[in-house]
Amino acid sequence: MITYKYSPKCAVVLAPWEASSIVGAWKGRPLRDNIIVEVGHSRGQARLGVDGTISGVSYCMGIDEVTANVGGLESAGLSNNKLLYYDSGAWFPLEVRSEGGYYKLAPTRRGSAPTLEINGIHMHRVASTDPISDTRAKIRAARIRRGVRVLDTCTGLGYTAIFSVLAGAASVVTVEVDVNVILISEYNPWSHQLADDRITTVNADVVEYVRGLEPNSFDRIIHDPPRLTGRTGDLYSEDFYAELYRVLRPGGILYHYTGEPGRRRGYDFPGKIAGKLRRVGFHSIKYDRRALGLVAFK
Repeated sequence: MITYKYSPKCAVVLAPWEASSIVGAWKGRPLRDNIIVEVGHSRGQARLGVDGTISGVSYCMGIDEVTANVGGLESAGLSNNKLLYYDSGAWFPLEVRSEGGYYKLAPTRRGSAPTLEINGIHMHRVASTDPISDTRAKIRAARIRRGVRVLDTCTGLGYTAIFSVLAGAASVVTVEVDVNVILISEYNPWSHQLADDRITTVNADVVEYVRGLEPNSFDRIIHDPPRLTGRTGDLYSEDFYAELYRVLRPGGILYHYTGEPGRRRGYDFPGKIAGKLRRVGFHSIKYDRRALGLVAFK
């Protein structure tokens, strides 16, 4: 098992409106007393001090206070589509540029978790919903219950793994092929529960990884792949579905996010995937419209 030691970063992370609120408060009037600025993404409160410090914020497990400076926050760029984090005396956009592409944490609606954006494509549904509501719909579709063992095939920011544990899962193995995705999640306050002892994070190609698993290893599988492209085709192949069937215990449940690409043109993409699942042995396959995915039984 290629286990990744997940290490949450205790950084001050601000959504654009939070950063603007702090800068506005700092510039708007002379401060005689500390003031409180609400910060939704951190799920805490920031205290803006008369000396230009931001402190008293719970940003990650086991850390009660982090101190950062207002100075430089405005010059870092109060973009409407980037989150900012504070490290070693400076503010930076939460993004990664590599040969594999451009990754960033993108804000969504206020009070909800950010989404991961890779090369301009959101990894969560954000139209008329938000990443947490989207995740909860998937957890309900997969019928995660107390005591089940879960395989989460595509970690992303880890929301499905985290909410599986919150729903009572005894253990979750979550697999992510791209280390850049894991690294950026370590700065995301909403991902920090991936450090939970019940969650094992694996940095590997899930297609190869699943081949090495024992039969009947999991009670539930959440398969939430990126959209179908030439690079992700194996994640939609019958061979891979056969492996998922093999490692799922009898009576177990697979949830497979499909979305509805081509629906307006009359293309039934979920129906095509359902046919593949049926051919490898899954039965009682139904489409869950709230979760935009298929639910199948072994």
